[in-house]
Amino acid sequence: MTKFRKLNRPTGHRMSMLRTMVSQLVKHERIETTVAKAKEVRRLADNMVQLGKDGSLSAARHAAAFVRGDDVIHKLFTELAYRYKNRAGGYTRLLRTRIRVGDAAPMAYIEFIDRENELRQSKPPAPQPPQRAPLDPWTKSKLCRQYAPPKEEKISDSNI
Repeated sequence: MTKFRKLNRPTGHRMSMLRTMVSQLVKHERIETTVAKAKEVRRLADNMVQLGKDGSLSAARHAAAFVRGDDVIHKLFTELAYRYKNRAGGYTRLLRTRIRVGDAAPMAYIEFIDRENELRQSKPPAPQPPQRAPLDPWTKSKLCRQYAPPKEEKISDSNI
């Protein structure tokens, strides 16, 4: 069973709030909320994009059972699935913004990456390290062996 934040709410209220927030994130592609809620929404939104990329009838039914609105489901399975077809994960970005005035809660923007009007541009993909030739097991074991240097005897001046 996976761990999740309870956000000081009963289960029904929490799930309803997260479903609404994921739906609004898909619809508007950027929302502002507290950091704790944004971290939970990020998990669920990434799962919804995965379902959109799958594109099967089963995935569509799972997504329809979670998000609210036919326009949101259509956007998940067409626009977002096409945008992230070559990306393995990490479809959302969390940007901390300010401290809320009323209760000093840390606020954050959560947004989809690779879209127009981004708050921060995506980092380029990291270059792949060059491939090394595999070593045979005997050479590898000789290279891994480490020997301690020989002990040096201490010469004490009191015995002289």
